[in-house]
Amino acid sequence: MSRVNSMTGFGKGEGTNDQIKFNVEIKTINNRYNDINIKIPKYIRGFEENIRKRVKQVINRGKVDIYVSYEILSGNEANVKLNSAMVKGYLSAINELMKLMETTDKPKIDSILGLPEILEVEKSQGENEENWQTIGQALEQALEALSEMRSQEGNALKDDILANADEIDKIIESIKEFGEEVVTEYRDKLRKRVVDLMDGQYSLDENRLYNEVVFFADRSDIHEELVRLSSHIAQLRQTIDNGGVIGRKLDFILQEVNREANTIASKTNDIHTTQKSVEIKNFIEKIREQVQNIE
Repeated sequence: MSRVNSMTGFGKGEGTNDQIKFNVEIKTINNRYNDINIKIPKYIRGFEENIRKRVKQVINRGKVDIYVSYEILSGNEANVKLNSAMVKGYLSAINELMKLMETTDKPKIDSILGLPEILEVEKSQGENEENWQTIGQALEQALEALSEMRSQEGNALKDDILANADEIDKIIESIKEFGEEVVTEYRDKLRKRVVDLMDGQYSLDENRLYNEVVFFADRSDIHEELVRLSSHIAQLRQTIDNGGVIGRKLDFILQEVNREANTIASKTNDIHTTQKSVEIKNFIEKIREQVQNIE
């Protein structure tokens, strides 16, 4: 049995070489498509496409947010330069803001240094093979932790879906058992009503009663719908057993299950079957909520 993955998860990893430590965090939530967003320091932005390709090999569906950060290890010196053009732009904006606020309070130097892209690490130090190998190590750790979490939650979703499918099967059997009594009950009620109306003055035409009962039985027959409903539930179970990227397929199966439940509700005339069809739709909705989180 292949595993079923949730689209929700989190994983992090780190990789270290002689000069620098990289941290990678990955967060995923449910989404119809494979939407990958990467936040990575500017000086190693050239690795972004490599990261994207690797993540696509592991994650097929869901919204994916990836955060890459780094830390220069003590004892090492990075070739850091000041982005003068960016500093001038910030200072110009700050002076304009001070005029609007009518204040003379100037920001401290450390506040300015904390602004985005004020300091830059030389690209020659960033996008090299050693750093890519180190980032790759952190990325693989994060993906492994993420996959494990998605798998664990996927197992919980699978168990809940199968439990609800079991309940639907029980309801189907209940409808089948009661269905044989419906026609008999209708015949008896119709016979009594006709007899009461004739008040003993006329004899009951058994042939016409028979024809009316047959017409009722044919009009309210839901045998085919129940067979298809059972077949769809069996297909749902088989799809889950096969595992893999099954979210969209499960959603389609549920549409078919819901269609049969609606047909049963529209064709039946007895309160028992009507109530049971409503129960089926309730369980379908519970399954649908879980399926929305399956990859």
